[in-house]
Amino acid sequence: MTKLERGFALKISLIMATRMLGLFMIFPIFSVYANHYESVTPFYIGLAIGAYGLTQAFFQIPFGYLSDKYGRKPLLIFGLIIFFIGSVVAANATDIYQVVAGRALQGAGAISAVLMAFLADYVSEDERPKANAFVGVQIGMAFMLALLLGPIIGHQFGISGMFWIIAGLSIVALVVVTTLPHAKPIKQYKLSIDNFKKILTTDLLRLDFSIFALHLILTSSFIAIPIFLVDNNILSIQDNWKIYLPVIVISFLGMIIVATKFQKTKTVFLLSIFILAFSQILFYKSALNYTTFFVILTLFFVAFNALEALLPSLIAKTASSDKRGLAMGFYSSSQFFGAFVGGVIGGWIYNNFGLNSVFLFTTFTAIIWWLIALSMRTEKY
Repeated sequence: MTKLERGFALKISLIMATRMLGLFMIFPIFSVYANHYESVTPFYIGLAIGAYGLTQAFFQIPFGYLSDKYGRKPLLIFGLIIFFIGSVVAANATDIYQVVAGRALQGAGAISAVLMAFLADYVSEDERPKANAFVGVQIGMAFMLALLLGPIIGHQFGISGMFWIIAGLSIVALVVVTTLPHAKPIKQYKLSIDNFKKILTTDLLRLDFSIFALHLILTSSFIAIPIFLVDNNILSIQDNWKIYLPVIVISFLGMIIVATKFQKTKTVFLLSIFILAFSQILFYKSALNYTTFFVILTLFFVAFNALEALLPSLIAKTASSDKRGLAMGFYSSSQFFGAFVGGVIGGWIYNNFGLNSVFLFTTFTAIIWWLIALSMRTEKY
């Protein structure tokens, strides 16, 4: 990439990572700390964790389309303002319903598709896979950082204080947005059935399902993981970072080894899904202590990091340039709808069948995903 392309990719990744940090920071602690709110049930814990996903899913396509029509920068500013308002609502919440409302508002600032389309606008086609992979890695790192900071900030400032910090992060992202160029694509199109058909090809739908399944598994798993850590006396909630930090380092090294040892994209893709499914089976079947928990969590994040980095480059490669905002919108909608479904169904399973059954659900989801991924065309990927 040129110096300008690297600088632009860095700014896009900073906005994306800052916002994702704000969305993910509650994951490692909320299911434990949620009892501080009124009217809490396991179902509403899952709903609060995943609520942002429903509004994200609903608004990604409109944001992506409007950014194609009116330009990326105005939509980024508007979306971050909504995210800020949602963070303030959650920070002032006294019951679980207000937290759900705040999380839903956070999600309504649905700018992920706009950011990815913006990146594609300013990076050459040859360098685009590198740029998308770079942003994907930053998102993975933001999630990892959220796992480290969440327990520490939650212990020091409580859930309310965490949401205030998240609101501050949205202001940081807004500052970065002001440094981006103001430009809109030349080509225009109507939001018609014919244009939707162009982004609902078999190849794109397979990738849309992939990101749906990945974030469904992620959200469901993090209803159970924080509780398992505490209930099995592995670590106290404020010390969770002590297991997440080494897991993060080792999982990134593992991801790099997988990516370099297996050069073919399809091989890396299928292997990562297999490792993800295996980790869920182990969570379901294993007696958990520090060692087993550490190993299983490392396997989980090796697979998650690899898939999170790989999928954006595949969607950018597959989508046509003139419908990229719309295609990214549908892809991002699938991602966040997966987070919503994972939170709601995971919470429902926890409420009705017990916490361990959540991992049975995620295991079956990963197996179905792996079977669908087998149909990827080797020559294309």
